[in-house]
Amino acid sequence: MNTKLFVLLAASVLALSACKNETATAQGEAAEAAAATDAAGAAAADAAAAAGTAAAEGVDAAAAATGEAAAEVGANVEQATDAAAAAAAEATADAAQNTADAAQNVADKADAAAEEVKK
Repeated sequence: MNTKLFVLLAASVLALSACKNETATAQGEAAEAAAATDAAGAAAADAAAAAGTAAAEGVDAAAAATGEAAAEVGANVEQATDAAAAAAAEATADAAQNTADAAQNVADKADAAAEEVKK
């Protein structure tokens, strides 16, 4: 789009340079055409600046979104790690209790065998 505006601007300048300003009306029209050409150039510059600003804002928004996503991932990983550690601690406690129960069972059987031997 910017290229089309610049081509139009160049064509207007060339058309104006080819015109002979012989009458007051022609001179007025030429002045209006020159003003329109200047306005078109300013509009093209403004459009380019707006496009640059929009691109910069898009980059800023993407960076912010990426930062937020990274923070959320970090928080989720921390929660998952905490949950895994809690589950491992619970499993370890259960295993220790089962081992203690089995040891008590063996001790009870040993006591029973010892009583049998005494009889």
